[in-house]
Amino acid sequence: MNVSVFARVFTLASVAAAAVAQQPSPAAPPTPPTSLTSPRNSPSTFTGPPSSPAAAETNVAPDAVVLTIGDQKMTRAEFELLLAALAQNGHPAATPAAKRQVAEQYGELETMAQEARKRKLDQNPEVKQMMSVQGDSFLANTLAKRVADDSHFTDLDLRSYYDSHKSEFDEAKGSHILIRFKGSAVPLKPNQKELTPEEALAKAQDIRKKIIAGGDFAALAKTESDDTASAVKGGELGAFKHGQMVGPFDQAAFSIPVGEVSEPVKTQFGYHIIKITSRSTVPFEEAKPQIEKELKPKLAKEALEKVKAETPVTLNDQYFGKESPGSKDLPAGPHK
Repeated sequence: MNVSVFARVFTLASVAAAAVAQQPSPAAPPTPPTSLTSPRNSPSTFTGPPSSPAAAETNVAPDAVVLTIGDQKMTRAEFELLLAALAQNGHPAATPAAKRQVAEQYGELETMAQEARKRKLDQNPEVKQMMSVQGDSFLANTLAKRVADDSHFTDLDLRSYYDSHKSEFDEAKGSHILIRFKGSAVPLKPNQKELTPEEALAKAQDIRKKIIAGGDFAALAKTESDDTASAVKGGELGAFKHGQMVGPFDQAAFSIPVGEVSEPVKTQFGYHIIKITSRSTVPFEEAKPQIEKELKPKLAKEALEKVKAETPVTLNDQYFGKESPGSKDLPAGPHK
């Protein structure tokens, strides 16, 4: 075990997550104004091993095996050298729950490194050179990248995904006029009166009546819309995909007849008057590259999980304590 090397690289994401992170991100669709886009979950961040009030038994002999990874065994004394190295690098693991997470992450890394050796990846001169600096962590990540690179799909696989996720490839083009109300995330214009939700709805309904009576949608958007980014373009949003906008807006945009003006649609930003000029579905041949980019990390992760399942990792519960419910869901590091 190369304790000093492992300590320097331990705060990287888990090996399985690394395989996903190394994949290129799917091409982003045209981005509508941020006030309308649906919020995304931000990446989770490594916050250090979790703490737990539970105390595990510590009367385990220094030469007792506390961690087994395939044929590799680690004694309490060896494991505590690893903990000491982590502590020196700013990642102490003092509680039983924290020690268990360290052991699980180290077990995952060594499982991958053992499989990489079976595949003789450690014989590559470039890999050997990098291993002299990063040790088994680099070898494990080399395997992750190799597995990801070897993940391929047939046209039948891609077609099946396309057919079962057809709505994800729906696309619309249109415009909107936004009337904000008190509490909206959209900033108030200079010298603008703060409207209650009821007042904003009444104003939106009045604007819609003007449009129905023959008023110019674009002109009204420029003078009345509180979405300043689209207002200067006459309310135009460009093209956007199903699910890209906030829920009520998305539902209206993909259900109202093309060319018609919607009733006011309420979101957390205000009331929207929406006009869709066209709707279409991205054809399969055009969608194939995007589907493959989305599926490849999933396939790689499944392959890595299979690798880990083939090498048992056993922890000594007397030393680490019993595994707490949900501990497998704790974040292991930064990942996408």
